[in-house]
Amino acid sequence: MNLVRSIQIGIVAAALGVVACSMYDREPAPHSELKDTTDRKKAPDFALKDSHGNVVHLSDYKGKVVLLDFWATWCGPCNIEIPWFTDFERRYKDRGFEVLGVSMDDDGWKAINPFVTAKQINYKIVLGDDMTSDQYGSVEALPTTFVIDREGRIASIHIGLSGKKEFEDAIEKLLDAPASGGSPKRANES
Repeated sequence: MNLVRSIQIGIVAAALGVVACSMYDREPAPHSELKDTTDRKKAPDFALKDSHGNVVHLSDYKGKVVLLDFWATWCGPCNIEIPWFTDFERRYKDRGFEVLGVSMDDDGWKAINPFVTAKQINYKIVLGDDMTSDQYGSVEALPTTFVIDREGRIASIHIGLSGKKEFEDAIEKLLDAPASGGSPKRANES
């Protein structure tokens, strides 16, 4: 009887492994268009700590376009997107853009800090919690990324692996959009 039970557990474990690995190899999630400005909802504010113990609020970023990424060190698709986000931070920072990573790692900074160093992540990372996940619709899949406009409203949501160009297009459109009462600022304008 124990042999039969062991075989059944082995089959279930193998099936789960195939399903989990196939999630990492799948094509990017369907294209997520920017929401019309009238359909955008305010992104919930939060107070989460960075690796130095400083409290970071999403509201600190008002006036900037923000890519808010819920991720974890063990997440395969997150590992694909993180170098893109590092590149976006470098390329668009001077135009009023910021990446903010919300790590959902259960092991906390013990897992996050060496990962950040190894990946040379150049943007702010905070440690997420269940309350913050719930504020954003109970983040169930990683990565889940929110692109937030300068007014602090959610312009698009990306669940799972998305394409680099999809993010670039959204960021460019939001950076080029007029801010409240202003005109768009281009990269070549002072």
